[in-house]
Amino acid sequence: MASADECRTAIAKLAARLAGPGDTRAEGLDRAVSAEVTDLGVVFRGHLHDGVLDDITTDDGPAADIRLVLSSDDLVLLASGELSLGPAWLSGRVKLKASLGDMLRLRTML
Repeated sequence: MASADECRTAIAKLAARLAGPGDTRAEGLDRAVSAEVTDLGVVFRGHLHDGVLDDITTDDGPAADIRLVLSSDDLVLLASGELSLGPAWLSGRVKLKASLGDMLRLRTML
């Protein structure tokens, strides 16, 4: 099980892997996102816009538009690129709660 600090680092790595500003895959995307780390009982929240994930916090807030639910180990693997979002979602290791359009766009950005 990864620690909360390792998860914070993984979130930052994941944010860095997203499509950057000006990337057409991220054009016009403006969503609240969260990652619920089930084994730590922590929810990381942030703001995804134009391919940039910022304002990352663990504060309580309203439900996000894009919600990931996963274990701390899977978060670390996803951030390092050792786990792909699509297969992890299809196998049930990662739960993704979002509109179909958001799911497809997010998959192309990682």
